[in-house]
Amino acid sequence: MPTYEYECRACGHAFEKFQSMSAAPVKVCPACGRRKVKRLLGAGAGIIFKGSGFYATDYRNNKSSEHSNKNAGNKGASQSDGSGDKSSGGQDSDWPS
Repeated sequence: MPTYEYECRACGHAFEKFQSMSAAPVKVCPACGRRKVKRLLGAGAGIIFKGSGFYATDYRNNKSSEHSNKNAGNKGASQSDGSGDKSSGGQDSDWPS
């Protein structure tokens, strides 16, 4: 149920009313008793997210996450073997020993 903002045009009293969407708008001012109350346009309520977290990865399908894991594994394997590294002291070194 939303909270509506009202203002009396006669006395300037501003107030809020927590009521259902189907309820009739307030017409009588609680401060002066006159029938000059208008409902104001409000920003509305913000969205409230409840839970442990909301991330882009929470809604991905399994195929896209498996694909990214395979690519990450291939990069690590090519860097860790050191087969093309000339500074390792192997026989293919261009430096004099």
